[in-house]
Parts: sequence; C-alpha cells; structure tokens
Amino acid sequence: MKVFVQSVNFNADKELVRFVEDKVETLIKFHDKIVDAEVFLKVQKTSDKENKITEVKINIPGNELIVKRETKTFEEGINSAVDNLKRQLKRSKEKLRNSLIS
Repeated sequence: MKVFVQSVNFNADKELVRFVEDKVETLIKFHDKIVDAEVFLKVQKTSDKENKITEVKINIPGNELIVKRETKTFEEGINSAVDNLKRQLKRSKEKLRNSLIS
C-alpha cells in the first residue's frame, strides 16, 4: 500500500513521517484491498493547544474513508484516526462479505 504524507504550514521531520507511514500501513491487516492512503498534517495558527489537524483518507475500491482529528500532537491524532479507520474498515469488509453471501 502506498502512503502519501503531506504537511501543511510546517515541514514534517523524517521521524514523524515514518511514524505516520508505519501506523497507517497496519490498516492493511483489516482490509486487503486498500489502494492507497493520503495523510494531511496541518498546523492551525490559533491560541488553542489542540491546533494540530490530522486527516487520513483511505481509498478502497468503490469507497473512500476519511477521518479528521484535532489534537495536541500529530502522534495522538494518527493513533486516534487509525483506531477509527480500523473499525470502519472492519465494517466495510463485513458489508462486502454480506453482500456477496446474499
């Protein structure tokens, strides 16, 4: 699976990019037909502590799953988004399985 990481309003260091890629690649265990993943890391210029926006888009045949999180750190945002996507991918695979059975 190809993982595209884009950082907006800042330059992401190699460690953060590697962390994001490793976390997102774990999703392949939950759905074997993932085409690719796009991750957008954005920093909002606000006084809020939760100014890091993490957006993950997973492309699977016939569908795309998008999760957006606002958190204090990108690592926290990625962990939360990946957990949510695991549930969505399981549900998507169940629906696919059920439609093939009926």
